[in-house]
Formats: sequence, C-alpha cells, structure tokens
Amino acid sequence: MPYVHRDAEGTILAVYEEFVEGTEEVDPADPALVEFIRRNLPQAGNVLSDEWVQSDLALARVLEDLIEVLMEKKVILFTDFPEGAQTKLRERRGLRKELSYVEGLFGEDGGEFDNGEGGLL
Repeated sequence: MPYVHRDAEGTILAVYEEFVEGTEEVDPADPALVEFIRRNLPQAGNVLSDEWVQSDLALARVLEDLIEVLMEKKVILFTDFPEGAQTKLRERRGLRKELSYVEGLFGEDGGEFDNGEGGLL
C-alpha cells in the first residue's frame, strides 16, 4: 500500500512506498492519489488505464485457474492458504458458479429468448 504525506488542507504532497513519519497509508485506488500521480507523472496515465485494469482482471482469472489446477493435483491444499485468501477464493468460486448458472440460462450461443409476449428478452 502506498503512503502519502498531506498538507494542512489534506492535499497530497508526496507518495512513499514505505511508512515515513508523518505519512498515512491510502488505498492505491484513492481518487486523490490517482489525481496526484496523473498530475505529477503524466506518463503513468497508461499504467492507470482501463487496458491495464482489464489485463489485471484477466491475469487474476489465470491465477484462479492455476490455483484450482494445483489443488486438483494436490500440489497445494486449500488450507495452505491464509484465512483471508481462503475467504476470497470461496467468494470467487461462489461468484463463478452464479455466473455459470446465468450463462446457462441464455444457451451456448448467448441468444435471445421469446418473452412470451412476442418480444425478445
């Protein structure tokens, strides 16, 4: 997590990777931090772009799949993960099952369905 130093009005003056006296930890997605980075390091805009976000999400999916394969092959056990990671993995499994169910409702072609009133859903 990044650490920031603010002035008396709360404006971010500096960003640090590690705690420094007088700094506070902030979420990397904090709007004030994002604005500070864009204002002071314009080339970082590419790092904060939707393309990077989509890439991160795709990579997260790959890691989830990798974890599932390793557990299926008994290379690692679910209980090897810290409690926080176990919780996140359980939540993702549940979300995937829900998504799979919803996708199944629309068929393999993702086609539309008649709503019974002559229209399509």
